[in-house]
Amino acid sequence: MDASELHDAVRTANDTALSRLGSSKSLYADTGGEMDPDPVLVAAADAEYAAAETFAAWADTEPHADAQAAFATTASEERDHYDAVRGELDAHEPASDDANAMHTHLRGLDTTAARLGGLLGRILATEKSKEQFTGFFVGQADPQTAQLFRDLKGDLDDQLERTLDLLDAVCAADDDWQTASDAADAAIQAAYDEYTAQLESMGVNPKPVC
Repeated sequence: MDASELHDAVRTANDTALSRLGSSKSLYADTGGEMDPDPVLVAAADAEYAAAETFAAWADTEPHADAQAAFATTASEERDHYDAVRGELDAHEPASDDANAMHTHLRGLDTTAARLGGLLGRILATEKSKEQFTGFFVGQADPQTAQLFRDLKGDLDDQLERTLDLLDAVCAADDDWQTASDAADAAIQAAYDEYTAQLESMGVNPKPVC
């Protein structure tokens, strides 16, 4: 296996979950049903804050030099994302570092292969949320903020390239690829399970109605 094949396999295996995470219901779940600009921005800022904290912690404990550098770069990007989104709000300070389900999973990963796989899963899930944030602000006739989220999604392309390169460098055996694959799947599943639970708690069917 190589990183490109892993990327395709994870995307295919999680197609349904990723599709639903990319639906408008996902944004509804993230905001607790408050589909106004400020709650949407707060949800986005909190997600970027959690990501920055996760990857900074990885960088502090990662023994593989190239992976450590990549995690530090990703943490810095996510901190910039948080600052950019927060700049669209009059005031917003996260009361605490309450990680969502996906980041709780990611923070429990302690090997390089698992972290890289988890990061891959996070990128695939987050691509979907960035599309929803962009679409929301297009619908609000706010092209400046919509462009902000397009720009943030562009950084995910760089993160993906770094992650795939490192997976090829780090995964030397079948067990390494399996570890990465399992971590990626679990990251996406954690996000999907939380999405489902949030909607169900609000009395909303998480599955599309045909």
